[in-house]
Amino acid sequence: MIYTLTLNPSVDYITTLNQFNVGHLNRVEEGTKLPGGKGINVSRLLKRMGVSSVALGYVGGFTGNYIEAYLQDEQINTEFVHVNDDTRINVKIKAAEETELNGKGPNITAEEMEQLKSRISSLTEKDLLVIAGSIPASMPASIYEEIVKILADNGTAFVVDAEGELLRKVLPYRPFLIKPNHHELGQLFETVVTSAEEAIHYGKQLQEMGAQHVIVSMAGDGAILISKDKIYISNVPKGEVQSSVGAGDSMVAGFLAQYEKTQDMEKAFQYSVASGSATAFSIGLATEDKIQQLLGEVNIRKGNGAN
Repeated sequence: MIYTLTLNPSVDYITTLNQFNVGHLNRVEEGTKLPGGKGINVSRLLKRMGVSSVALGYVGGFTGNYIEAYLQDEQINTEFVHVNDDTRINVKIKAAEETELNGKGPNITAEEMEQLKSRISSLTEKDLLVIAGSIPASMPASIYEEIVKILADNGTAFVVDAEGELLRKVLPYRPFLIKPNHHELGQLFETVVTSAEEAIHYGKQLQEMGAQHVIVSMAGDGAILISKDKIYISNVPKGEVQSSVGAGDSMVAGFLAQYEKTQDMEKAFQYSVASGSATAFSIGLATEDKIQQLLGEVNIRKGNGAN
């Protein structure tokens, strides 16, 4: 079974308006409320691709109830730990440029942390956990590392979609997949990554540090998969970007869904890129129909520099 973990979920209020004027009244033309959080996005996409998962994490208050009810309406299994504080609200403003206002996460007690760890401890070598997103301020920065230690002891595969030190510290535990974008990859190595060659160079270093498979998304310049002794390079389909929210999570979900069905890395990568693009071209997450429409536009070629 695939499990997803969102430590700091949110209700995302996505607003659309022609122009956003700071310091003035702005009238929203369209507004959409959705459950937010990287792991939750992965669960929602997996469901649309016909793959079951269980959503783990923390929810609280009326906003937490909204998220839980929304996922259950989509027939997604949830096993959240309930907390006293309200789940946060994030506001995404889509105008000439995208602006985000991210709320502060709820307070998580030591007892609530142990409840989650206990649930994760029950996962086995037949399971896979997707760990994605930020950590509430009340939780220790080491929580990701604590979680992957439990997974390593149980032989449970895991995927990590996180930035900076959160990602660096879990690499020795050999994550099945990591998916930094080119900005995040550059930040890890205190440089700027602008080309496929640079992404391959630094992506291979992440592999040497422990990651089994590395996907580097390069925005409009495509994506790269570094997988054991093979390197794959992809273009991206052409289309109008509606929102970047959830595109990276869609890449993770697309990869896992297709890999579970075929065990084929190249096909999983192609599906990953189509899924990320389909979400970028949508308000909200992609549909299976949209992914299938774009799949034929995703061209994969083998890159140089394999071991």
